[in-house]
Amino acid sequence: MKIGMKYKSVLILLGLLMVCSCKGQVMESSTDYQYKSGDPNGIGKWYKGREIAHVMGFQGMSWLERSEREEEENTSKLLQNMNIKPGDTIADIGAGSGYHVFKMAPMVEDGMVYAVDIQPEMLAAMEAKKMEGNSINVLLVQGSEKSVNLRENSVDKVLLVDVYHEFNYPLEMIQSIIKAMRPEAELYLIEYRGEDASVPIKELHKMTEAQAVTEMKAAGLSLKQNMDNLPWQHCMVFVKD
Repeated sequence: MKIGMKYKSVLILLGLLMVCSCKGQVMESSTDYQYKSGDPNGIGKWYKGREIAHVMGFQGMSWLERSEREEEENTSKLLQNMNIKPGDTIADIGAGSGYHVFKMAPMVEDGMVYAVDIQPEMLAAMEAKKMEGNSINVLLVQGSEKSVNLRENSVDKVLLVDVYHEFNYPLEMIQSIIKAMRPEAELYLIEYRGEDASVPIKELHKMTEAQAVTEMKAAGLSLKQNMDNLPWQHCMVFVKD
């Protein structure tokens, strides 16, 4: 009987500790994030009125490499929009399987492409591509939920393709990216157009220009231009304020 009571007391104490811990975490982020139920495709965490979407896991890698992607997204035009030059240092954040990374690497010649991702499986896939193509100017970087883990003042261009809306900590991530950007660096934010109902993508995986501008401004970036020349996506260029 006494053993049962002690066991029950331990469980109650552990429960209280967990409740206190969770309350502390919510209060810590309450100024930037809200937590409430929403879309089944979301994580129940909101930023600036937008629910954050679930991350697409490495299981969706084949979709990133689909043969229709060039036609659907005009990725060649996207790279033209970036005005990539020899010697550029580019960071592809949420690089996935490296679809854009290994197209940009030959374009920068003696420059560098940082391929940043949080999923080890994605990094492993890119490592295999790097070895196969002897892409010596591609450097793989393990990111985290709050940091891209790049050196300060180290990149000329930043590319985020259909990934920003999945960041669990968008404010912290953009602040981390800003630190890595050189004074005249540009951030290319590519997101499916939330204003266009005909774009065949789930709503939480789209963004409007207005929402993007609001969120980037909160982190310290302003919109330089939105190149409206991609079939389904915004090509928004942000620079430091």
